[in-house]
Amino acid sequence: MRLGLKGLTFLLFLVLLVLCSSVHLSEARSGKHWSHNRAPSTSLLRGKGKAKGSSSHKQNGKGNQSPYQPSPITPVSPGGSPVQGRGGQGSTMPTPSSGTGYTLPPPPLQPPPPPLLPAAPSQDTVFNVVDFGAKGDGVTDDTQAFEAAWAAACKVETSTVLVPSELEFVVGPISFSGPYCKPNILFQLDGTILAQTSARVWGSGLLQWLEFTKLTGIAIQGSGVINGRGQEWWTYSDPNDDDDNDAFRVELDKMPQIKPTALRFYGSSNVTVTGITIVNSSQCHLKFDSCQGVMVHDLTISSPENSPNTDGIHLQNSREVSIHHTNMACGDDCVSIQTGCSDINIHNVNCGPGHGISIGGLGRYNTKACVSNVTVRDVNMFKTMNGVRIKTWQGGSGLVQGIRFSNIQVSEVQTPIIIDQFYCDKTSCRNQTSAVAVSGVQYENIRGTFTIKPAHFACSDNSPCSEITLTGIQLKPLMVPQFHLYNPFCWQAFGQLYTPTVPPIPCLQIGKPAGNSVLSDGDVC
Repeated sequence: MRLGLKGLTFLLFLVLLVLCSSVHLSEARSGKHWSHNRAPSTSLLRGKGKAKGSSSHKQNGKGNQSPYQPSPITPVSPGGSPVQGRGGQGSTMPTPSSGTGYTLPPPPLQPPPPPLLPAAPSQDTVFNVVDFGAKGDGVTDDTQAFEAAWAAACKVETSTVLVPSELEFVVGPISFSGPYCKPNILFQLDGTILAQTSARVWGSGLLQWLEFTKLTGIAIQGSGVINGRGQEWWTYSDPNDDDDNDAFRVELDKMPQIKPTALRFYGSSNVTVTGITIVNSSQCHLKFDSCQGVMVHDLTISSPENSPNTDGIHLQNSREVSIHHTNMACGDDCVSIQTGCSDINIHNVNCGPGHGISIGGLGRYNTKACVSNVTVRDVNMFKTMNGVRIKTWQGGSGLVQGIRFSNIQVSEVQTPIIIDQFYCDKTSCRNQTSAVAVSGVQYENIRGTFTIKPAHFACSDNSPCSEITLTGIQLKPLMVPQFHLYNPFCWQAFGQLYTPTVPPIPCLQIGKPAGNSVLSDGDVC
């Protein structure tokens, strides 16, 4: 078949086209011009996937473009898959340096994984006392509704018992008990819980009102109030007041002599109490007995100065306790530390009015008492009876050791520093030979004003106080009409003055007591 002139011309054109394509392909394979036209390294695009029409492949006719194009960070969902979004948007170009090149930023870092937040409680794990029949009207007895809500929450780990805000729940004596409850129950108190005021509810008397016992990871938090309505127990009528309510006085006379603690924790571990307010308990406001790992903070405790035995926080047989950023005003010790306590840390606390912060009384009824490793620091005391105090009964045994009182600011405090091994809450007590030993007590930076006596060290003849150290003590007298000022007092107190004290405390005996009478076999804890 003969080709015409046009056919021959078309055939030659195809041959030339194939030859040109082969040349360009050969040049590409040999590496010519590849470095100029290539896109950013695949290592920089890792995680981007295939970008359509990415601008990094185009020069756009501009010179002086840095070959380095930082790869954008692709957000990743918690499940690990890339989050769908714009993507493919590179960082801005680096700013030219003073030299001929550019100052390149470091490669972008992958963001840290988001923190694992606790899952919000689901509807199935929140047990609102209202859903169990509580009225919250300030009149109806809601005790059974609280018991039912607790029974349901007890079966579910990390559950919440909710006491909602803006309601007042009247509740009688109740025990939120383990040990078969699931751990980590939260008692969210945002409303108000009111104590019963009827004498028949209390019978012959109870030691506690609201009790949490044998639980692990129990927490009470919120902005709510526990109101013990202690006026029904410790307010006495004035016989000269014609306005007294006769019915009130009759009811008051029926109240049992045993008064309950408002809130008590027993035999529990990892306990937290925060945010709430406890007011007007008939006796102690908050008590921890045989607990380990206790955290109390941002708490408010309040009762009148003349309310009897209304300690703020009472500790007994408890270890690893932290109390901080708490305000306490009451009719007895702001914090009372009893036997069996160790590793106690109290700081950033306001105390007053009240009886101060006390270790003891210890050794009553000839018992053995042991307290160790207690730190009280950064505390303000206002118009309290005592500042920091250690008190023991005669006839006891055991040891108080490793105590540090530091940065205590006192204002109008009767006696800021006290060790009393002759403690007696009666008119007189029988003299006895043995005593709880007191050793290793540091007083640092205790400053302010006193109204009776700056320091009082009354120690046992048989078991003198030893290793008492005083540093930075600056206490100034303040004349108050109802009080008489006294000089510092010391008896059988041994230790060291590391700085001059104001006023001077010359009665402290420098050194150690003679003999080995400080720590007998019975004192070892």
